[in-house]
Amino acid sequence: MNSKELTRAEIDRVIQMAWEDRTSFDAIKLQFGLSPGAVIKLMRSELRPASFRLWRRRTQGRKTKHVLKRGFEIGRFRCPTQRT
Repeated sequence: MNSKELTRAEIDRVIQMAWEDRTSFDAIKLQFGLSPGAVIKLMRSELRPASFRLWRRRTQGRKTKHVLKRGFEIGRFRCPTQRT
């Protein structure tokens, strides 16, 4: 699946998940089939340049964005507004 096949609502959800600190790229890949590179490409095309740079600074090197690098084994974090 690539960004051309995603609906507007799905693109918005990917962006929301990508901004969340505890949501890993693996979770996005599992749910939407987008690799980390595809998420970066989608974010670059959907966000303003300054917002994209801010997001990249936040996510680069962040261990929580990669499941294998995460140091905690506690269950998945769920946003209160996320469907159950």
